[in-house]
Amino acid sequence: MAMRSQLPTYRVGMTQEIKIGMLLPLSGPAMSWGQPGLNGCRIWEDWLNAAGGALIQGRRYPVRIIAEDCGYDAEQALEGARKLVLSDKVTLLMMLGGDSYTPLRSFLNTHKVLTSTLLTSDLSPDTRYLIAPSEVHPVYNVTGVTWLAQNKPQVRKVVMCSQTDAFGLPSLATYRAAFKAAGLQVCKEIQYAPDTTDAAAIVQPMLDAGAEVLCWCTSYTPMVHAMTEYAHAQGFKGTILSCTMDQYDRLVARTSLDFMEGTIFQFPDFDDPALAEKAFFFNQPNLFFSEYNRRFPDSWSAVSWEYAAILDIWHAAVEKVGALSTASVMAAMKQMGRVSHAFGPAQWWGESLFGIDNALVGEWPVVTIQEGRARIVSFESVPDWLAAHESLLHDEMSALGQLWTQRFSRKALTLPLSPRTLGVTG
Repeated sequence: MAMRSQLPTYRVGMTQEIKIGMLLPLSGPAMSWGQPGLNGCRIWEDWLNAAGGALIQGRRYPVRIIAEDCGYDAEQALEGARKLVLSDKVTLLMMLGGDSYTPLRSFLNTHKVLTSTLLTSDLSPDTRYLIAPSEVHPVYNVTGVTWLAQNKPQVRKVVMCSQTDAFGLPSLATYRAAFKAAGLQVCKEIQYAPDTTDAAAIVQPMLDAGAEVLCWCTSYTPMVHAMTEYAHAQGFKGTILSCTMDQYDRLVARTSLDFMEGTIFQFPDFDDPALAEKAFFFNQPNLFFSEYNRRFPDSWSAVSWEYAAILDIWHAAVEKVGALSTASVMAAMKQMGRVSHAFGPAQWWGESLFGIDNALVGEWPVVTIQEGRARIVSFESVPDWLAAHESLLHDEMSALGQLWTQRFSRKALTLPLSPRTLGVTG
């Protein structure tokens, strides 16, 4: 009550519906990180409205999710944002982030729009209304490397590749830091342009380097599939490590059970038995997974649950404070310092690398393929890794120009790692 008295309530002029915007790549190479997220939010929307809607100061309001396709294109993203904010007047805007967020930064700050991203590397001191409460890409990728080093100590030689854009470069920096922390040797690194489609040109030099681990970093789903299939065709016998492995069942079918066995990535299926024993901040994960696959078959991906998880956190904050304004909801999210994200207790972090503590970090699952199914093998602590090795991550982010001070300085504009000029390099 004391907190509520200090915050604006947004009750005056409230419309009958609460509008939530989703500005996502519903087409293009990043579509697997857009459309499945919208699918998951449709389930969340239906469930909440069936229960009466959001409860705000004793009244219930239905929610309506309005989606716009940004195509992972800057101009298209800005047009979509203007519609959602100025015409539709959404109270929350959810985005994938990266290159589609950058051109919107000033516009969203000016209009004080509460915005979510899946990329911590979007954060900076001037993005006061931007939060990463669900996925903290790419920082959680350290957990897969930690598990690999602990459970496959015989593996020493790693080769990795990454596209040179707002997804790839921060991921590359994170994997570099994680491999150094784990004492694993990176014997070759390939950087490729985001529009590259020639998997052989990327993977063959990696195989020639004698890799025991092929790390795809955060390559887009079409490239993950193409590179994995090429490695299989060339007879690779080692381990594949990747941030995502969307539609892994298709890869199992196109390669073999034996080839995909032990592949390591970061995103579980939600019927995983390990989740039944986890302090889990997500509404009925097993039922959600079942309903998702019934309504949207063959489309589950890394983001199918992530935007819905953001909505869970936002909804809890809205009902707690009894308000919809950006200031009120953010205050409710952060008032205790520690809250829960999808996989349990988490804490706000980010100032040391991104200038603002607007990302939730906690435990994150490590997933391997076992007999053709994704199964959680461990929950590893991101905060514990950061406590021990954050300086390594800082140095690698700096080396690739990904610190917020570099991204918004004139010097950053002249870095030789422009994603639109690089081809395949070794």
